[in-house]
Amino acid sequence: MTIIRSLVFNVLFYANLIVQMIVFGPFMLLGSEATGWRIVKNWARSSVWLLEHVGGVRSHITGLDHVPPGPSIIAAKHQSFWDVFAIIPGLDRPTFILKKELMGIPLFGWLTARMGMIPVDRSQRGGAVASMIEGARKAIAEGRQIVIFPEGTRTAPGAVADYRQGVFRLYDDVKVPVVPMALNSGLYWPRRTFVRRPGTIRAEYLPVIEPGMNRGDFLSHLRDSIETRSTDLMAEAYARDGHLPAPQARGR
Repeated sequence: MTIIRSLVFNVLFYANLIVQMIVFGPFMLLGSEATGWRIVKNWARSSVWLLEHVGGVRSHITGLDHVPPGPSIIAAKHQSFWDVFAIIPGLDRPTFILKKELMGIPLFGWLTARMGMIPVDRSQRGGAVASMIEGARKAIAEGRQIVIFPEGTRTAPGAVADYRQGVFRLYDDVKVPVVPMALNSGLYWPRRTFVRRPGTIRAEYLPVIEPGMNRGDFLSHLRDSIETRSTDLMAEAYARDGHLPAPQARGR
């Protein structure tokens, strides 16, 4: 049953994404930013609905009271694509930092550029950070929230987390609060498989890290906050739904 539900969900999920881009793309490209965000948030909500009612996976996000009004940085654990679409409805105008390759996808790349996302060319090393900061300054000036995944890529549940320096460079430059986010999504939406495991994905916004910390203290605080709570959420998932990280996922 899980395999069948997962297969049907994936077909409907990607069909929903493609159809909405084709149907509503012109309104996003030519309409106002407010119209664009209504479309994006409706797509995100419809994806969450499909995941629950077709895939059998509920979504539960807590701690939104930790997200301050105005500009901030959301530094989130990254285990699956769920981490992107599921958090959109609860935020105002989130600006995602994403890999530049995604901008080359026809229509999708145009729409993400229209909505102000920040592409990063990871092959450029130092130049990538400079470009990211330039885009972040613009987003902060517009009062937006910046969403960054400090590990730089998806990390399997249970794997050793490698937090990159880019998140500190961003924090040090724009000087706004950072809101860590822990989650266990990879247990239910595993990498490199179409299977969606039934149960409840949980994510939690954690207390803010105020501007002004040095690099070592900041990265240590951020990593410990996210990893400790994510580990707790995974343990709770095992107790509740019987899901554990695959043994091979515990190494990079």
